[in-house]
Amino acid sequence: MKLAMNLGTRSYDIILKDGSLARASQLCNLNRKVLVVTDDGVPPEYAQTLLQQCGQGHLLVVPQGEGSKSVAVWQTVLARLLQLDFGRSDAVAAVGGGVVGDLAGFAAASYMRGIDFFQFPTTTLSQVDSSIGGKVAINLAGTKNIVGAFYQPSLVVVDPATLTTLPRRQFAAGLAEALKAGLTGSPELFEIFEKEDIDENLERILFLSLLYKKQIVEQDETEQGNRMLLNFGHTVGHGIEAACGLGTGAGGLLHGECVALGMLPMIESKTLQRRVRAILKKLGLPLKYSCTPAEIVKHMQHDKKRSGGKFTVVRVKKVGEGYLESIDFEELRLLVEGSQK
Repeated sequence: MKLAMNLGTRSYDIILKDGSLARASQLCNLNRKVLVVTDDGVPPEYAQTLLQQCGQGHLLVVPQGEGSKSVAVWQTVLARLLQLDFGRSDAVAAVGGGVVGDLAGFAAASYMRGIDFFQFPTTTLSQVDSSIGGKVAINLAGTKNIVGAFYQPSLVVVDPATLTTLPRRQFAAGLAEALKAGLTGSPELFEIFEKEDIDENLERILFLSLLYKKQIVEQDETEQGNRMLLNFGHTVGHGIEAACGLGTGAGGLLHGECVALGMLPMIESKTLQRRVRAILKKLGLPLKYSCTPAEIVKHMQHDKKRSGGKFTVVRVKKVGEGYLESIDFEELRLLVEGSQK
């Protein structure tokens, strides 16, 4: 199936179909120089499948993990484009998860003030959320996504078949972003998580997640208003990730796991909190974290959504109804502490 992201001159298609990676050359122009960026945790056959369809394909493999969203690795991508004499009519293609998409997308946005960029997401998180919408970024000085741009891809190709090689933990963590969409704006999606078999309804989950985000982005491309609803779970989640994510050592948490935990303090109803905890348990996601609330709130002080001593957070009253609220640091700290009691 196909969804159209309608953004005027920046419009593009989102293709959702099993086997679509092998048909990439039928979906977009690969008869030019294409730098395929992937990481060493992505099965190499996915990048090779794309390279075989490129007229002048080149491969760049970066290390797996959040550490690749750095200034140094971003410069490596840019240097490779320059070394290969890429021009404005050439393209960058991301094959992998959110890290690869963010990194490759920001390089494409920066090189020659912007060249074509294709997304071929291969993780649940990137297929339900990060591959569409045009947010591309790298991290700086321990602060997540603080350097970046709004830069829309030319095409997004979502091939659910690539999820079959994904470790179950990463598969489940990525679904936290779909659950986020259900809580803030799609009761139908939430109902699937609560009442249906997840694996049997995977393509429907992907479709509804993409449809919800598409509609939000079309209304507010550069996050001046309602697009902030997509940050549900992320303000606290980024604090958890900085304090006890995988980069902090053994036993750390994945990004999606942190987002899931970050949702809980922002749900007003204790009854709905219990329902969400039951879904997290059903997915095999953690319900606790090892770091202290004090460590988490310390990292949240650098959040991009902070302005004038206030944080713009996303809260949920009931399923499908997210809203924005401005709260101060002390209120946010109390919410974080209360969610773990």
